[in-house]
Formats: sequence, C-alpha cells, structure tokens
Amino acid sequence: MEVIATGEEILKYIPQRAPMVMVSDLHHADEKSALTGLRIEDQNLFVDHSLFTEPGIVEHIAQSIALQAGYGFVKAGKNVPVGYIAAVKNLTINYLPEVNQELTTRVEVINNVMNVVLVSAEVKCHDQQVATCEMRVFIKE
Repeated sequence: MEVIATGEEILKYIPQRAPMVMVSDLHHADEKSALTGLRIEDQNLFVDHSLFTEPGIVEHIAQSIALQAGYGFVKAGKNVPVGYIAAVKNLTINYLPEVNQELTTRVEVINNVMNVVLVSAEVKCHDQQVATCEMRVFIKE
C-alpha cells in the first residue's frame, strides 16, 4: 500500500504531539476522504493489558480526520488547524485490537458546513472491522 507520509512526517499535518499521536501512516488523502494507519505499540497511552482500548480507537478516528484536513490545508499553503470532537454518533466497536497490530482507517466527509465537518469512519485490522461511527468535528481555522 502506498504511503504519502509516515512517522515524523505525519506531524506536518496534525496539531497533536507525542505522546498523543494516534496515526502513524497516511496512505491516501483528498478533499473528501483519507486512508490512514496506526501501528499499535506497547507504550501507547491507550493500551491496557496489551489491548488498544475504546478511547484510543475514538481518538485514532479523530486524528485520522485531522490528518485528512491537515493534509489539505498544507497542500493549499495554509497552517494546520486545530479540531475538536463535537459529537460521536452510532459508534460500534466490534473488538479491541492487540499490541503490534496495525489499524487501517477510512474516513469520508459526508458534509462540511461552517467549519463543522461530518465524517463517517471505518477502522479495520487484518480486513476485519474493528469499529465504525459518524463523527462531527469543529475545525478552528
């Protein structure tokens, strides 16, 4: 799978910094969608008993949205904005992935009105669905 940005490069597109970075790869991004990845490491703040917990999955989704938006802002010559989770709807978590597994997450913009973005998200691990939700994010430019 193609990688647009990984590791330290990711920091050009998101406002988060260690230890709160919950995305490790950007595979695709355009104005309507992104495909991101996260390698779950043992020292991750959201790992408990070798499992990546629910708050980590939600934060990973939010940062995938931030990465999609930030990539677009940087391509347009603008500063990376800060975003805030405004709402999470229809969250389904099927299982908790383990340390050393890799998540692949697709986010798709459903609607974008006055700096509020509605996004659908699907998180997978080894082609198995980990989680889905809709998330509303307020982007402060």
